[in-house]
Amino acid sequence: MKFYLGTHQPTWLPRDLGIPLLVSHRRLAPRRTLPRATGEWALDSGGFTELSLHGRWRTDARTYAAAVRRYAEEIGHLVWAAPQDWMVEAHVRARTGASLRTHQRRTVRNYLQLRDIDPELPFIPVLQGDSAADYHWCADLYERHGVALSRLPLVGVRSVCRRQHSAHVERIMRSLHTRGLRLHGFGVKVTGLARYADTLASSDSAAWSYSGRYQPGCTPSHRTESNCLRYALDWHTRLRDSLTIARNSTRAGGGRTRPSSPMRPGVPCRAGQRGRTRIAREEAHRAR
Repeated sequence: MKFYLGTHQPTWLPRDLGIPLLVSHRRLAPRRTLPRATGEWALDSGGFTELSLHGRWRTDARTYAAAVRRYAEEIGHLVWAAPQDWMVEAHVRARTGASLRTHQRRTVRNYLQLRDIDPELPFIPVLQGDSAADYHWCADLYERHGVALSRLPLVGVRSVCRRQHSAHVERIMRSLHTRGLRLHGFGVKVTGLARYADTLASSDSAAWSYSGRYQPGCTPSHRTESNCLRYALDWHTRLRDSLTIARNSTRAGGGRTRPSSPMRPGVPCRAGQRGRTRIAREEAHRAR
């Protein structure tokens, strides 16, 4: 499973980190100049914040497609981009005043619009729902519009990041996996990945930044660790290690093992060996 490190720092894109990043359209759109990426990255549309704040998309499909075209050409190395999908969490629907089915229909319609506007851009379809049956209803809607989901390189699964019960999300992911879909789990819980990482082609999380808000910074310029690259790389390394341990335990017949949390309280701003090596290499290159 490929794991994208979610970040609100577009300036990390040019850095030789050796891991893929997920960056939001909301962080890139205001920039007059864009960084040039050195590695793979994916674009999140920022829909949850957009709908939570405004109850609608203020950007039309053609304008959004033009922005993604700009990112693809000026930043480079864009692997895929999320559409302007409509999340279905209850408080988001309360803000929009629309039903779950309406959000699903709008999500599918936007993907179709973006695909028609610029077929060369790597937009992925995203499934929305509450229950497993809802997600399959959304998948069926794509199929009825001629989108062969099982033939696509990636299909996103949204509106799961705030679920409290990993077992519920696991049932959703496994049921979608049986359709032969290559799934990307948006913001899935770390504690749930050990249960169903085998159903995912990729996933992402920016949980390190939330945890870092409550950690004091290691330098005078860092009040907290919520923007710290070294803290993020250390979190990413510990996450990958914990998932590897859990996966090996399952293969050995020990059953599912809950991964240890990568967000240990009190962890100072020190990267793991791999993170330190990357940063040292980058700093040496800049000093030349």
